[in-house]
Amino acid sequence: MKHLRILAPFLLLWLIRDQAANRGDGRPTCRRCDLHHACSCSFRGFTHVPVVTDQALSLDLSFNNITMVAQDDLTGHSILRLLDLQGNQIAEIHPSAFDSLWSLEELDLSDNQLTFLNPQWFNQLELLKHLNLINNPYSFLGSPSLFLGLSRLRRLMFGGPDLKELKREDLSGVTHLEELTVQANNLDRYDAGTFGDIWPLGRVTLSLHGPFLTNPALAAAVLNDVSYPETRLTLSDLHLAQYVSVQPLKDSINLIRFLSLRNVSLSDEACVSMLALIDGVPLRSLSIEGLTLTGEGRWVTANRTDLSSMDEFFASDVTILDILKFAMVSELQYLLQYQKKLSIINAKLFLLSCYLTQMMVNTLYLDVSDNLLTDLTLSYMLCDGDKTLPELRVLNMSGNLLKSLSTLSRLVTKLTKLSQLDVSRTGYSSMPPSCSWPSTLGYLNISRAKLTIVTPCLPKSLEVLDLSYNDLKEFALTLPILRELHLCGNKFLRLPAGGAFPNLQTLMIQSNTLNAFSLSDLQSYRRLENLQAGHNKFVCSCEFVAFLRSQLTGSGDVKITDNHQTYVCDSPLYLQGEAVSQVSLSIIQCQPVLCVSVSCGVALVLGILVAGLLRRCHAFWFLKMTWAWLKAKKRSQRRRRNRNTEGSDPLLSFDAFVSYSEQDASWVEEFLVPELEEPRDSDSETPTSPLTLCLHKRDFLPGHWIMDNIMSAIERSRRTIFVLSENFVQSDWCRYELDFSHFWLFEAGGDAAILILLEPLSKDDVPKRFCKLRKLMSSTTYLEWPEEEERRPEFWRSLRIALTGDNEQN
Repeated sequence: MKHLRILAPFLLLWLIRDQAANRGDGRPTCRRCDLHHACSCSFRGFTHVPVVTDQALSLDLSFNNITMVAQDDLTGHSILRLLDLQGNQIAEIHPSAFDSLWSLEELDLSDNQLTFLNPQWFNQLELLKHLNLINNPYSFLGSPSLFLGLSRLRRLMFGGPDLKELKREDLSGVTHLEELTVQANNLDRYDAGTFGDIWPLGRVTLSLHGPFLTNPALAAAVLNDVSYPETRLTLSDLHLAQYVSVQPLKDSINLIRFLSLRNVSLSDEACVSMLALIDGVPLRSLSIEGLTLTGEGRWVTANRTDLSSMDEFFASDVTILDILKFAMVSELQYLLQYQKKLSIINAKLFLLSCYLTQMMVNTLYLDVSDNLLTDLTLSYMLCDGDKTLPELRVLNMSGNLLKSLSTLSRLVTKLTKLSQLDVSRTGYSSMPPSCSWPSTLGYLNISRAKLTIVTPCLPKSLEVLDLSYNDLKEFALTLPILRELHLCGNKFLRLPAGGAFPNLQTLMIQSNTLNAFSLSDLQSYRRLENLQAGHNKFVCSCEFVAFLRSQLTGSGDVKITDNHQTYVCDSPLYLQGEAVSQVSLSIIQCQPVLCVSVSCGVALVLGILVAGLLRRCHAFWFLKMTWAWLKAKKRSQRRRRNRNTEGSDPLLSFDAFVSYSEQDASWVEEFLVPELEEPRDSDSETPTSPLTLCLHKRDFLPGHWIMDNIMSAIERSRRTIFVLSENFVQSDWCRYELDFSHFWLFEAGGDAAILILLEPLSKDDVPKRFCKLRKLMSSTTYLEWPEEEERRPEFWRSLRIALTGDNEQN
């Protein structure tokens, strides 16, 4: 229970926080917003509109499981500009759910379950420009018009599989559009003029599969309302199998200048009908994307079609269902002779005859990429180097089965106006030592091939060269007028020498194995302005990090234009994966010599200061004395053990050990020794007996270690006499053995010490290193040497008493 009482407040706080996060109404919270206030909450499994910051400018809620938008779900989002609700299960939207979105410009409600469109949703959305209502199960747009208040609407997309009718008033309020997309594959009713009031129309995309097959008149009415010379019309999802199926275009084709067919299938009859339909009309561009040919290519009946006004023909992703029965279209070669821009992409084209290319006298742009052309068929296509395609400027043969670069260069040499050549995604693995090219060639793309080396085969006339995603390790050619060089995805370890490219302005060398580059590397390029070098194996040294940061901030002459986060460290290991702009290196890593020098200097200064401080505090003296004492004590203990083993007691040989300064030796020899050691007659009643003193000059054994002599003398003496004077306390190691005796005696205890002051001396005059002596002077009575002759007998008597004890006195 006690633990529960402790945890209760924390549980309560957790519940409050959880309720706050869900606002108590079951709504989750989405906090996936970037610095630009764009909130991406798609694919999160939300079943309700989540709570999002009211500072959001865009909100992406696509592909969740939201079923309804309630009245208060979006309250407070007055600055929201984009709302994406695509791909949910929304079946219900409150009439005022969008009322607070006064700044909304884009709204996407496509791919939901809306069976009814309410005009009240859009009443307050006066700034709305883009509205997408495609692929919802509503059958009509509703009345009154949904778009009455949307005067700024510029892109409108609506419709779906259930849309059945479009009435004249349904689009009231829509005045002009940049883009209109309508999915009406099952449309049953259309009031003529429904789209007619919308002008101008920039781009229109219509899905009218059902009307084209079953109600051509309805499809024709729709097309007539959107066909203008300035409008680009796209018809998608059509299956044209009969002559009748193309008739909805009959009345409007003369007004159409730009026609696109997307995801369309054509039978032979429909193809012939289409060619007959566009015969002689002022159609300028025809684009077919996702074309399926269901017939056998028998189009001979349309061999008189006039396409002289068509400047551009584009066909991609062409599928021939029965390729083995499909006839060659040599009879229709004239169909391609007028186009200035011709594209046949991914059509399994393996041959384009020389006769046909020689007829293409107006072609400026030819794209035959992603086909089955080989060196042999290319040779036939370009007439084996003879004159053909006289006006061709751009040739794209990427994604074909080409292998010989020398064959290519030989064949295109006669294309005297060729300026751009794309042979990327081919099988080129080598480059001949020399090649011939058109003198006009300025752009060459050989990316995504298998080149391992470049040679002088490359033309000097190049201004743009793309060699990305090969296996190149170096580039040492001189290209004097080259402006752009693309080397991404190779194996370069360093930047190419800039002196070979005096006019280079843009260098792209991403995804290589560059370790680093420096300012001198960039300065070798005289006119370089843009650099992209991310996704490399950078070694983040101090010099490189500092240099690259200065470049990323724009302080250099060269501007790095790719994402700064792509400049990532590969080594050292502890920085691997970290963006160079975020790397922080210490001064120790960047200036090791300087740091070592400074550290050594600081250490030296500190060492000198510490040494001076220790010397001033006499620490060395104490350490030396401690070491000497420990060694001497060890030897003394050894001698004691030997004596105990032998069963004898230690021998006391001296009455006192005398410690004195060498400068006071005269007093010791003239006064102390004669008085204590030499017996003499006395008038006193108590006779004096001689005492034995231990003097270092006289009694230390020669040849023995000084420490042993001192320890032996101390151990064999009953007392120790200290003869104190200025000479004693100010002596700087004049007598090392005496200093050691001081240390030994006071560490062992001061009970046996006798102090004699030869001259007045207070404990404050004693250096602090003699701390034991200072303490002893403050706690022990000492004898003072009298200058008066008559007081000296009393001094000697007191000294003898101290040495012999009271037992010798009466």
